[in-house]
Amino acid sequence: MPQIVVLISGNGSNLQAIIDAVAAQKIPGSISGVISNKADAFGLERAQSAGIPTVVVTANKGEAREDYDQRLAREIRALTPDCIVLAGFMRILSEAFINEFAEILLNVHPSLLPKYRGLNTHQRAIDAGDKEHGCSIHFVTAELDGGPIILQAKVPVFPEDDAGSLAERVQTQERQIYPLVVKWFCEGRLKKLNDKAVLDEKELPAMGFAAD
Repeated sequence: MPQIVVLISGNGSNLQAIIDAVAAQKIPGSISGVISNKADAFGLERAQSAGIPTVVVTANKGEAREDYDQRLAREIRALTPDCIVLAGFMRILSEAFINEFAEILLNVHPSLLPKYRGLNTHQRAIDAGDKEHGCSIHFVTAELDGGPIILQAKVPVFPEDDAGSLAERVQTQERQIYPLVVKWFCEGRLKKLNDKAVLDEKELPAMGFAAD
């Protein structure tokens, strides 16, 4: 059974969605561990409540990113992952780390990539007057929020929205589509080949899978 390792920094709502999907046998895999860079991340409590091993890897003062990532990688290797899920892991990963795990490293980003890479995506969408916003699940590459897109979900932006209300709408979609992508990966249907996302042996378009 494929082993999933989830990396978090905070609340862990996407982690919970994946835990629930595994428990309901919607994902044919097992979560072998949850790792956080924050000792007080609520997601650790979610994992412990589900009987999932947890590890905290905090950064030392003045520690180089590459040195931290080497320590993180050792903890991940010990959990023998077939799939690594970044679920609100708020660190930029080094190129060496990404290169080691590139074929199995998934991330969720709260925008319709390639729009709004980086932070504060909801406010940026509002400030731009966008009529729609959303989230993207993608493979991770050394380019920040730039890896091949697997699946996106769109939500409307209403005139009365603020960043908080828009974030809530987007996060609801994240919790729907992230477990689905992890399911595809654990079923062996989803792969990263030649820097492209491939589903059922077909290369996905630039914006990812589209049901319509």
